[in-house]
Amino acid sequence: MLRPKIPTNPTPTGVTIPLPVGSTTVVQHTAATAPAPVPVAPVSSRPVVQLTPGALVTLVAGGTAVVLVVGTVLVSLLLAVAVTAASVAICAVVLRSMLNGQRQR
Repeated sequence: MLRPKIPTNPTPTGVTIPLPVGSTTVVQHTAATAPAPVPVAPVSSRPVVQLTPGALVTLVAGGTAVVLVVGTVLVSLLLAVAVTAASVAICAVVLRSMLNGQRQR
């Protein structure tokens, strides 16, 4: 019941590349006086990111600008909430005094 179902692969419908026909064996001839081959590091298929000093300065300046803009927006939102809370509190005090004034008359 809980076994995964492996889909069957139908015959390919795209372009197929024929296999090479003929001998594919590689014969390497080395001379006795030849120096030992230097091992070569495998080439990575991933792109390499290299930061130049100018790119690094740009990256730092961009990050600083983003932090300043986000900080300004957050402080503005906090200030808007504080002003709204203060005005609601003032309205509540005024309404309370008006209601108390009517009760005393």
